[in-house]
Amino acid sequence: MTGEPDSSNPQRATGNCRITVVLLAVFSLVLPPPACGAELGPQTATAFDRYVQLTEKQIDATPREGRDFLWVDRLAESRRNAAYAQLRQGQVVIEAIETLENGQPIAIPGGMVHHWLGTIFIRGATLSRTLALLKDYDHQAEYYKPDVVRSRILEHNGDDFRIYLRFYKKKVLTSVLDTQHEVHYTSVSATQAMSRSRSLHIREVENAEKADEKLRPEGDDRGLLWRMNNYWRFEEKDGGTYIECQSVSLTREIPTGLGWLVGPCVNSVPRESLAFTLNATRAALAAKSAERAAAR
Repeated sequence: MTGEPDSSNPQRATGNCRITVVLLAVFSLVLPPPACGAELGPQTATAFDRYVQLTEKQIDATPREGRDFLWVDRLAESRRNAAYAQLRQGQVVIEAIETLENGQPIAIPGGMVHHWLGTIFIRGATLSRTLALLKDYDHQAEYYKPDVVRSRILEHNGDDFRIYLRFYKKKVLTSVLDTQHEVHYTSVSATQAMSRSRSLHIREVENAEKADEKLRPEGDDRGLLWRMNNYWRFEEKDGGTYIECQSVSLTREIPTGLGWLVGPCVNSVPRESLAFTLNATRAALAAKSAERAAAR
C-alpha cells in the first residue's frame, strides 16, 4: 500500500525512468521491425481472458454493500487506519495486486498483465455528483486532458454506455490510441455504487491529427495497450466520496534481455495513469463545485 507520491527520492526515480525510456527509444530505432512490433496472439488473448474471469469472480465475491464495501475496509486494522489517514490527507493510495489461480501466478504468454488498485477521497463530493461527472463521457476530454484528447458517447441505454476515447501518452515515446469501451453502472444503495468498464476495441493511431493519420490493425501494433478493464466502487461517507478503481490492462511482453532495463518503467505507466485519473476526477469535481458556487 502506498500513497501518491511514494518514492523516498522522487527526483532520482523520475530521472532513472527518463533514462530508461530514452534507451528504450534508442533500442526501438536500431532493432529490426519484428522486435519493435508485436501481435496479440490467441494464446495471449485467451490467457488474459482467464485472468479477467478469475479477477471478476473475486470482485463479485467481495461484499456488494455494507461496511466492507471498499477495499480499504477489508485491510487489517493497522493498514486500514494508515490508508484512511493518507486518503483524508488528500493522497492517492495505490497498490499493485495480482490474481492467482490455485495459489499460482497465471501465465500470459506473449503479454504482460498490469493490475493496480487505487483509492481516493474527495472531500465535499456527493455520490450523485461524482457519478454524474463520470457518466459525462462527451466531456471527458476536458476533465482528463492531456491523457484523453477525444471522448463521446456512442450508445446509451439506462445504466449502460458504449463510449469512444482517444488516449494520448508521451513518455519520450508517444502513443495515441483510439478505444471503445462498454460500461455498466450499478446502484447499490443511497450511498454506494459500482461500475464496470471493459475495452471493446483498442487501435494504435499513426500520425495522429495529421492528414495521413491512419489506424493500425487491431492487435498488430507496438503492443502498448491491447486490453483495459476498470472496476470502480464509490461510497459517500465521512463528508465526501471515496472512489476506488481496480485497473487490469494487457500489453506486449518485454523483449528478451531488456526486462532489467525497461521493466520498471513499463510497469510505472499503468500506475501513473490510474493516479492521474483519480486526481483528475478530484480536480474536475472541485471545478464543478466552484462553478456552482459562482453561479449562486
